[in-house]
Amino acid sequence: MAYTILFPDSRSDELDLERGVAGPAAKLLNPRKSSFAEIDRGAWESCDAIVVRHLPIDAALIPHLKRCRIVVRNGVGFDVVDLEACGNAGIAVCNVPDYGTTEVADSAMAMILTFARGTAACDAALRADLKSGWTHLTNVAARRLRGACLGVVGFGRIGTAIALRAQAFGMRVAFHDPALPNGAELPFGFTRARTLRELLGLADVVTVHAPLTRDTRKMIDAAAVAAMKPGAYLINTARGAICDTAALLQGLKSGKLAAVGLDVLPDEPPTLDDPLVAAWHANESWCRGRILLNPHTGFYSPDSLVDLRRKAIETACHYLRDGTLANCVNAEYLTKRR
Repeated sequence: MAYTILFPDSRSDELDLERGVAGPAAKLLNPRKSSFAEIDRGAWESCDAIVVRHLPIDAALIPHLKRCRIVVRNGVGFDVVDLEACGNAGIAVCNVPDYGTTEVADSAMAMILTFARGTAACDAALRADLKSGWTHLTNVAARRLRGACLGVVGFGRIGTAIALRAQAFGMRVAFHDPALPNGAELPFGFTRARTLRELLGLADVVTVHAPLTRDTRKMIDAAAVAAMKPGAYLINTARGAICDTAALLQGLKSGKLAAVGLDVLPDEPPTLDDPLVAAWHANESWCRGRILLNPHTGFYSPDSLVDLRRKAIETACHYLRDGTLANCVNAEYLTKRR
């Protein structure tokens, strides 16, 4: 069966893996552009599927998708796609939720351990001054993890994976996830918090693993920070816009938060217009050893990239070939498929 799959984002690779999965009958379009306007309109109109990384697939683009039946977000998050507009047009939207799970969970745990044991802060202090840095006092966020409570916001694949890692370090685990049915906590023996505020009051370390939606945007705001235990850590490896960085900054300055680790930020790449980023970049004394920023790399390993590419193209091809729909994230709007 012949079909056309469009990869609208700039791609440096040759799609060799994707061609192997799609087969010789499939036509893969890789225009290597960075905006809608740069891509020939014929590519949009002729494609049967889209596999997208970052380029917005929004309501303005939908009328140009004459044949498209499925949009696959090449990643876990799907906030770059207008779910409702696609659903109303009969276009299924899917993601790839089952790649990079271990990498993201490991990244979150690594940030927690970095603060608890001071590895990055001590290294930086020694690099700055080998003699005066030879002290434990630069480990300003140190704490014992055994017996502390990890609060997981979003108990899906990654949330479960970080919970199991924390449990191995002797931490108690609580979570909040209103999407899960009753009893989801029972196989693990974890504590389920019925509200976010309840979870924040329990946790010594809060780690965010929720999707970005209308409900979760700026979910960690000033009120949420105020509800947290004094001296808590906040880790976000999910989506940057879930956290209000201004609220995190004030939480750090007030001492309410001991440390903040962010693999994701509201604007990526960030600028020094964000006061939290500016304070970190200036290495101001009050926040030294208390902020970790990573460039949205929590998902990354060579193995995870292979998984991501393979699973994305498989999702598109299975639907085009036999109508099998996996990981659909706009089912509530998809009343009639193309």
